[in-house]
Amino acid sequence: MSSQSSFDLAFDRITALANARGLTDVVLSTSYGTPALKVKDRTFVRLLDEETIVLQCPLEQKVLLMEISPAIYFETDHYVGYDAVLVRLAAIDDEELSLRLQDAWQFKAPEGRKPAATKDD
Repeated sequence: MSSQSSFDLAFDRITALANARGLTDVVLSTSYGTPALKVKDRTFVRLLDEETIVLQCPLEQKVLLMEISPAIYFETDHYVGYDAVLVRLAAIDDEELSLRLQDAWQFKAPEGRKPAATKDD
């Protein structure tokens, strides 16, 4: 399987979960040369490689996730102090990944935005 195909499969999974979650204003884009999802021009998730995503989150959530599930969530020296956590795609199930995508979307979405699936109006 080619590297591009692996990238496509990984990104298709991320995109499908974001869509199923009802995240609004999501745009397929790139960030640092890899596929990314953005909300209002703000990246909330991108592929680092075919096995890893960079997921935006508050620093305190990042620390908690890495403590609770180090087999899934981690960082490299490059990401220390940065509001993003690395996620091993093979180690995370779709339900948890979906929730993390929603959290990342809410972290980066403009004030007052809600996923379509949770709107009360």
